[in-house]
Amino acid sequence: MKQTTFASLAWDGKKRVTRRERFLGEMDGVIPWTRIIGLIEPHYPKGESGRPPNPLAVMLRIYFMQQWFNLSDPQAEDGLYDSESMRRFAGLELADDALPDETTICKFRHLLERHQLTGAIFEEVRGLLEERRPLLKSGTIVDATLIAAPPSTKNQDRARDPEMRQTRKGKQWHFGMKLHVGTDLQGLVHTLTATHAAVPDVNPMPELLHGQEKVVYGDRAYWRQQDRALLEDLGVRYRVNRRGTRKNPLPEQWRLINRARSRIRARGEHALRVVKQLWGFTKVRYRGLAKNLARAYTMFALANLYLMRRQLAQAGQVPAQLGIPGSQRATPIKNRPSNSLRPTSVSCSTANSVANHSFPRERAKAEGAGLGRRRADLDADSYFSRHGIRSALYVFW
Repeated sequence: MKQTTFASLAWDGKKRVTRRERFLGEMDGVIPWTRIIGLIEPHYPKGESGRPPNPLAVMLRIYFMQQWFNLSDPQAEDGLYDSESMRRFAGLELADDALPDETTICKFRHLLERHQLTGAIFEEVRGLLEERRPLLKSGTIVDATLIAAPPSTKNQDRARDPEMRQTRKGKQWHFGMKLHVGTDLQGLVHTLTATHAAVPDVNPMPELLHGQEKVVYGDRAYWRQQDRALLEDLGVRYRVNRRGTRKNPLPEQWRLINRARSRIRARGEHALRVVKQLWGFTKVRYRGLAKNLARAYTMFALANLYLMRRQLAQAGQVPAQLGIPGSQRATPIKNRPSNSLRPTSVSCSTANSVANHSFPRERAKAEGAGLGRRRADLDADSYFSRHGIRSALYVFW
């Protein structure tokens, strides 16, 4: 048992619990620590010679905090010195323990990349969700997102990253990579891959399907007649939004059908919102696709747990205890809104858009958007009724 310091006593006696502390406490309760540590332990140094290594659980928690707060290796080291909540989550005491330096944190990340353990963590979390039944295999939503890379050539090689490419989206050019995800109908990611930005979204679509789907959703970038015929021959309903052209625009009927399909397809972007807006993965941190894909595996595994944290805690499938293992734990939070549990590193504008329960202006905007969707539903139903179709869902399904 660690000796309690005066700094710890002062921290325990504070009147306010920070959002970062609440977030870390909630994520501590939903992450399957034992299963993930079991994956890494065979590859982790045993300390038979030389300096004893840091505890594996400590290094894993620091690595996860890097993903949540978008920290580099030096920033992670500084954060351990600056933040008491981060030290408590990692199980470290400033007066008693030797805090890992940036080199140790970097070597642990390289260990995960070298043995492809981030992909194993993603698979382990997916297996956990399949066991606990939140992840469904009845359908797949496919989507892609751009991750920017530095376009400058002012570096030692005087060249851009050779594995990154540029593409145009609308009238704007982007340089970087693409993350392609396949999610279930609730928005939980079950498949992930990465390409350079110039690869069309529809090309990696076969890699995003697990083969047990009964229905597939996607935006207009995934529409392809050959795929539609192939999937329908296999008994899979092809619910990808149709795409028109300048000479042959979509009629009003198909625009309404696309809008109806998009209400389900939009759930596939929930994990992308968590990873990019809340956790800041909008730019690559490393050169090459492999290292950034390894980071993406970890982030989407954690995003799946974040999206299902309330269901897992309510069902009692995982321990709902807040805080860290050991003698010191964060103060439990009761009767607090769960959607306020997020890292404090997000911007104020992002925080306002998420926590609309405490911001009347944002709540009014959200209600207005919901009213617009309800009006769109009525418009769609009235259109189909005028043309002899029972409801919009008849064509939609």
